[in-house]
Amino acid sequence: MNEQRRLVLKAGGGLGVLALAYAAGLIQPVAAVAADWNQTAFAGKSLDEVLAAFGGSAPTESKDIDITAPDIAENGAVVPITIESKLAKTQAISLLVEKNPSALSSHFELPEGTDPYVMTRVKMGQTSHVVALVKADGKFFFARREIKVTLGGCGG
Repeated sequence: MNEQRRLVLKAGGGLGVLALAYAAGLIQPVAAVAADWNQTAFAGKSLDEVLAAFGGSAPTESKDIDITAPDIAENGAVVPITIESKLAKTQAISLLVEKNPSALSSHFELPEGTDPYVMTRVKMGQTSHVVALVKADGKFFFARREIKVTLGGCGG
């Protein structure tokens, strides 16, 4: 049987099931609602501005926060970074890139019982420190690491 015919039949069957579910009232269209996000934090230009937007005071440096990232990023457009917190009662993990136009790159709220481990990719225009900001038991902690970004992927 022709592969394209199979694909059309599969897609048509799926659409038919959705149409029946809609007609039976099992699914309802709803307006998408934007997630509640802290616009002030993402507009912050420094660690202090971001921390103030989260309602925190001076964070404490902690060796219980691990940042795994390359020492040299040959492509600043896609820098993989992993953050793991060994702090008890970790509530949130944020990633900041100090020399980016907006310092806060990502923010993760962690429900109770979740492993405090996040992996993401960020864009870095130049060599900079990345800061992992962790909220644990209502207090803020941080770890810092420098990542060198090469121009043109030359490795040096």
